[in-house]
Amino acid sequence: MAKFKVIVSDPEGGKSKVVELEGARAVPLLGRRLRESIDGSVVGMSGRKLQITGGSDKDGFPMRLNIHGGVRVSVVVSKGIGFHPQREGERQRKTLRGNVITEDIVQVNMKVVEKPKKAEKAEKPKRAKKVKAEEAEPEKMEKVEAPKEPNLAEVTETPEAPKVGGESSEETAQAT
Repeated sequence: MAKFKVIVSDPEGGKSKVVELEGARAVPLLGRRLRESIDGSVVGMSGRKLQITGGSDKDGFPMRLNIHGGVRVSVVVSKGIGFHPQREGERQRKTLRGNVITEDIVQVNMKVVEKPKKAEKAEKPKRAKKVKAEEAEPEKMEKVEAPKEPNLAEVTETPEAPKVGGESSEETAQAT
């Protein structure tokens, strides 16, 4: 049976969580493709939507989006996942894995796309001192105006460059 190490990243929070899936819990991931969205309950994070972003197989070869199927192939690549060129135009033959999750995949990377909607909390009543202070501040703000600064782009004029090569035929016609 399949055994996956699923790494779920939260881009907003900047944190990640590692989940081990084995046997029947791993079956819903088999046959899924990169960039596909799944329900978070598969990895124990109900209420969230997750997107599959990548992974690697048992020998460490990374999954690549533009290789179709669950195969391992050697391809000539010039940039992207699995190869970072040192010079411009450099290409190299690399072994990469396809974009479908199979039993040979060991690590699956995912990111949180949609979080559960939180119920809005009831606002707590503020203390009387804070309420009075907040009401007094807007009156002060209305009376004070910030001085306007001139826009430097409008003020600064660029002088025209002197013409080279004498007068054109149109300028001589206008002069006469």
